Amino acid sequence: MTLIKLLIVGCLLAIVVSLGSGLFHLVNDKGESKKMVTALTIRIALSVALFILLFIAWSQGMITPHGLGR
Repeated sequence: MTLIKLLIVGCLLAIVVSLGSGLFHLVNDKGESKKMVTALTIRIALSVALFILLFIAWSQGMITPHGLGR
């Protein structure tokens, strides 16, 4: 696996972990702290970073679409 694909998978895993952390803090903190907001902010930042990473990798030819719908 190339480095770019490992970065993409790592970013996806970090997004899922952040989403789980937000859910955990939503259930346990009962709105008393800002941990859930922080976790969801991190998830949004990771999602934007993933989109930018995918766009850069595609424009540089590191990844290519597979043409499933053609």
